[in-house]
Amino acid sequence: MFSKLAKVANAAFAVALGAALLGTGAGAANAQPGPPVVGGGSGIIIDNQFECTVTTIGHDNAGRLVGLTAGHCGDPGSQVYAESDRGAGVIGRFAYSNHDLDYAVIQFDPGKIIPVNRVGNVTITGIGAPATFPQIVCKEGRTTGNTCGIAWGDVFRTNVETWSQMCVVEGDSGAPVVVGTTLVGMVNAYLAIACFGPEVGTNMSAIIGDINARGSVGAGYAPI
Repeated sequence: MFSKLAKVANAAFAVALGAALLGTGAGAANAQPGPPVVGGGSGIIIDNQFECTVTTIGHDNAGRLVGLTAGHCGDPGSQVYAESDRGAGVIGRFAYSNHDLDYAVIQFDPGKIIPVNRVGNVTITGIGAPATFPQIVCKEGRTTGNTCGIAWGDVFRTNVETWSQMCVVEGDSGAPVVVGTTLVGMVNAYLAIACFGPEVGTNMSAIIGDINARGSVGAGYAPI
C-alpha cells in the first residue's frame, strides 16, 4: 500500500496566520526581517490545510519565478504560504497539477520570497537523469530533513519512477531527491511503513518532459 505524503496541517490559524502549527513542534510564526527564503527542501503550507515540501525553484522560459512540488499537495489556484513565515501571506499559487505523474507547478510572487538553491544539506546546481542502482540519493524534506539511502532504480520499468531506501514521512511530499548536487527526482510516497518502507518518487526527466510538452507555465524550467 502506497502512502502519499501530503500532511494535513492540524492547525488553528489565527489572524495573519500567526498561530502555532499544532502537532509539529513548531512555535508561533515570528516576523522575519525580510521575505521568507524558499528553495528545494523548504516547507510550504497549501490552502491552510496541507504541509508539503518544495522540490526546486527557478525560472521558466517566460521569466516567471516558478517551483515544483508533489501533485497531490494541491490543485490549480491553491494558495501557497511559506512555513517559515506564515505571516508573509500568500507567496504563490498552483498553476498546474498533474495527478498522474504526481507533480505540480507553483508560480511564485517574486516580491514575496528570496529564492535559493540550497536548503539544509541539499544544494541544487542542475537537473539530471534518474538515479540507478546502486547510487546513493539524498533528500531534504520539511518533516525529516536530510536523509540518504540506496537507489533501487526503476523497479517496474515505468520510465517515470525511481525507488529508494530513504526515510520519508508525511510532509516530505515534493522533497528534492539529489545525487550530489544534481536534482534527479522528487519524493511522492512510501510503501507500507513510514521511514522504513521504500520511498518512490517521480523522475525529473519525466516531469520536465511533461512541462515542456504542455508549453505553459514552467516550460523551459531552469533552477536558480
